Amino acid sequence: MGTTRLPAVRPPTLRDVAQAAGVHPATASRALNPQTRRLVNDETANRVIRVAESLGYRPNPIARSLKTARSATVGLVIPDLTNPLFPPMVRGIEDVIGPAGYSAWVVNTDNDPARERSQIDSLRLRQVEGLIVATARLRHELLEQLHADGERIVLINRRLESGIVPSVTPDDASGMAMAVKHLVDLGHRRIAHIAGPQDTSTGLGRHRSYREGLRDIGLGYDKALVTTCAYWTEAEGARALRELLDSGADFTAVLAGNDLLALGCYDVLADRGLTCPADLSVVGFNDIPFVDKVRPALTTIRIPHYEIGAEAAWMLIDTLQDPSRHPRSVLLPVTLQVRESTAAPAAR
Repeated sequence: MGTTRLPAVRPPTLRDVAQAAGVHPATASRALNPQTRRLVNDETANRVIRVAESLGYRPNPIARSLKTARSATVGLVIPDLTNPLFPPMVRGIEDVIGPAGYSAWVVNTDNDPARERSQIDSLRLRQVEGLIVATARLRHELLEQLHADGERIVLINRRLESGIVPSVTPDDASGMAMAVKHLVDLGHRRIAHIAGPQDTSTGLGRHRSYREGLRDIGLGYDKALVTTCAYWTEAEGARALRELLDSGADFTAVLAGNDLLALGCYDVLADRGLTCPADLSVVGFNDIPFVDKVRPALTTIRIPHYEIGAEAAWMLIDTLQDPSRHPRSVLLPVTLQVRESTAAPAAR
C-alpha cells in the first residue's frame, strides 16, 4: 500500500495577515515591528497583532533586514561563558533587546585577543547593529578603533583606560572599601589581597581600591600581602594563596579580586588542614550564583549582574535610535553580603 502524502501547508504570509485584519500590508508590517509600531494607532496595531497570532504568522527577520538594510541584531562578546558572572548579564540584555525588536548573537572569546578580533569580525560580517562587549582590557586598540569608525559599542563590567567607549560597571571602589571595613570591624589588621589580572580595568581598579581602603581606615599597605593572578579562575586563586602561605607572610584574612579567586582559596585551606573562618577569613567579589551554597557560605560584594546587562542594553538601544546622543558611562551600586566565611581573627 502506498503512502498517502498530505498536502503541504503554506505558512501564513504578511499579506494574509493584512487581508484578515483589513489593512494594507505596509500597515501590517509597521504594526508587527516594535520599532515602527508607534506609527500605527493602537486599535489597528492591536487588531493586526491578534490576527497574526490567530493565524500563527511569524515575521521573517531576514526578509525584513533586506528591505530595511537593518539586521535588528546586536553582538554580545563574552570572555568566558563558563564564568557564572556572565549568564545573568546576558539575561538582562536579552530581556531588554527582545521587546525592542532586536535579537542577539553571542560569542565567546576565551580571553584570547586573536579569537576576540576574529569573533568581532564575524559579528560585523553578520551586520550586527551594535556590540555589547565584556572583554575590554585597559588598553584595547581594536575597540577604540571600532568606536572611532562609528561602531556602536557599550562595555559591561569593564572600562577602557581612555574612557572613550560607553560602559556600565559596578562601583568597585565602594565595594572594596566595604569589604576592607567589614574585615577591620571584625578585628583584622593584616589583610591580604589576591588581585585579578592587572591588564584589566577590574583587576587594576580593585587592587587600587584595596590600597585606598586600607589607607582610609588607617592601615598601611604591605606589598608582601598582595599576589597577582593572570586569570580570573579558581586555579589561579589557589596558586596565589599557596604563594602567600609559603612566603611566611603574616595575615588573618584574604580579600580576593572576585569570587572564583576566593573559591580557589577554599581548596588550599582544605589541603593545608586549615579552616575558614577560624584560621583565615575569606571575602570574594561579585556574588556569583551558588557562592551562598558552598561551605562556608562566602562573604562577598554583590554586584547587580542582571541590572548591568539591562542598563547596557538600554544604553545601546538609545544610541542606535539616536546616533547623536552623547555617549555616557554608568556606575551601579554594590552591596556587602555577609555570610559564614568571615569572623573575628583567632587570638594569638
